[in-house]
Amino acid sequence: MEKILLNDILKINAQDIKSTKIRLLTVPSNDKNNNPLEIYKSNPEKVETDWFLWKQKNQGRPFKKGQVGIGILDLNKDKWLLVTIKKIVEELNSHVSGVSYKAEEIYEFRKYFGRVVLKYHNTSQQMCRNALGFIEQFEIFELLSTPYEGDDFPGYENVTISWEKLNIIIERQKKDWISNLKYQKGIYLITDKMNGKHYVGSASGDEMLLQRWSDYINNGHGGNIDLKNIIKKHGFEYVKNNFQYSILENFNRNTPKDYILAREKWWKIALCSIEHGYNRNY
Repeated sequence: MEKILLNDILKINAQDIKSTKIRLLTVPSNDKNNNPLEIYKSNPEKVETDWFLWKQKNQGRPFKKGQVGIGILDLNKDKWLLVTIKKIVEELNSHVSGVSYKAEEIYEFRKYFGRVVLKYHNTSQQMCRNALGFIEQFEIFELLSTPYEGDDFPGYENVTISWEKLNIIIERQKKDWISNLKYQKGIYLITDKMNGKHYVGSASGDEMLLQRWSDYINNGHGGNIDLKNIIKKHGFEYVKNNFQYSILENFNRNTPKDYILAREKWWKIALCSIEHGYNRNY
């Protein structure tokens, strides 16, 4: 089957392609904790501007005034996401590290941003290259119906998520996660990754999983006394950095409350979350 390439949809002509550059947005080799993909999930604009238009002090210029830049974000495993196409309209102070350009987004391409997933195997350390010849290496892998928002809902039995990622999902109202949590009751587990302690809770009455987990995003404790004490002692940042949320069992909204509470009690016994965790009673 004939490949469909990136420029098959962009249709940048032979003359303009000579003044176009492609910048690969990926994790810097010396800073594994600074991941543009994770930043993009919560704040796409920061990647589309700050990352894309950044220049490191005493290094070569990725762009020049008048050029067009294409920003492509690393999704891992040879998959990339088209996130922006901008024209460079002004060069700023290039003697310090920082955003070094003013640029204007090219409107005609906007409908593709965050939706075009590309296939490309990168073997070069050069992250910004002339598009001539290079653009032909990007094959269209998938066209998303809506802009990329992060990992899809993996199924109730596979949910294990950090506070930070859960916050992004709720803040951005990621549709597949929201629809799956909004109308389901369940037993959930909060794990303190710093010390391994557990808290078993339930969404058993009128509240569904989405409401209960939204409470933890808003205040970190959801009304639990021991979790309140943690925040009082260590601050909300402790929760944000160390708490992980999982679903032990899920039930439809018509499941009787007494049954769910009985299952919650069983999990507290099984996980010893009263003796060695943050639960205080069955």
